[in-house]
Amino acid sequence: MKIKITTKELTSDFAKEVKERSGIDVKKCYQCGKCTAGCPVAYEMDYMPNQIIRFVQIGARKQALTSRTIWLCASCITCTTRCPKEVKIAELMDVLREMALEEGVANPMEKDITTFHEAFLNSVKKHGRISECGMIMEYKRKRPKAALKSALQDLSDGSHLMLKGKLSLAPHSIKGKDSIKRIFEKLG
Repeated sequence: MKIKITTKELTSDFAKEVKERSGIDVKKCYQCGKCTAGCPVAYEMDYMPNQIIRFVQIGARKQALTSRTIWLCASCITCTTRCPKEVKIAELMDVLREMALEEGVANPMEKDITTFHEAFLNSVKKHGRISECGMIMEYKRKRPKAALKSALQDLSDGSHLMLKGKLSLAPHSIKGKDSIKRIFEKLG
């Protein structure tokens, strides 16, 4: 697939900004492709993981931040473990997701994923860890049409999980909730 990028679209400080935010030096990547070869969801991506790294390297901010790839990444870290230069690609994808959200340029095709991402982070921010019921309720509240379609199945699955002791309506209490809240406050 040919990708057309004009010089007007390139941002020279993009790689530097990513490094400052994440500590990841994308310049170490020499495009061997091992990250892409090992990625279990690459078949669904619009750009391969090594292409996302190249976008960051050359300053193609728009292409990197609006790609489906950063939202489809499962953060399984297969790419990171396979990288001969120890580029933390899964962490890079997470940083790019946050940047896309901050700039309001997240791929519109991935609205469900961005909504889930926000519900997940809100749950951790509020409870110090994931509260499955609370997170799913927030996610469904933001997607009312889809929630109606799956309501009966969700009710069936949820009650089955509760009976097995795998799901609780109340969030689990943990020590150090304040520490988690401070982390989120520092991150903005």
